[in-house]
Amino acid sequence: MSKPEFFATPGYGETQLANMHYSQAVRIGDRVETSGQGGWDDDWNFPDSLEDEIVQAFENVERTLATAGATWRDVIAVNSYHIPDSADFIGEVHNRVMVEQFRKRMGDRAPIWTETGVPALGAPKMRVEIRVTAIIANHPEPVGGSTGVSAAGLV
Repeated sequence: MSKPEFFATPGYGETQLANMHYSQAVRIGDRVETSGQGGWDDDWNFPDSLEDEIVQAFENVERTLATAGATWRDVIAVNSYHIPDSADFIGEVHNRVMVEQFRKRMGDRAPIWTETGVPALGAPKMRVEIRVTAIIANHPEPVGGSTGVSAAGLV
């Protein structure tokens, strides 16, 4: 069995590792798991627009996957957590933008997806969080330095 390798996304991931003691991704062999990624920038600001926040969360998932040598095209499972628009429906914008991003980033691949409405997420103003599982197909081992930082080197 392969040994787990943990990764901190450059920028916000390094901050979270130092402050909250968790990594953004783990790779074991060809499998990559990410922690939940929100629509924040490296300074922990969230966009005013829900649509922009969801798109930024997808960007952050992409950055995090890259640290471990994966891409959106390797993703097989998505769990998303949303602050709903109402008590009985997550909301049209949540669903529309999620599906648009799936199609844009994964092409014909349709992963399994569990979408869950929650009363609160891990930061004030946060309305969406996305975590994924990827199986790397024909990709090289993860690259450090410019694309990511192994969390092992930060502790």
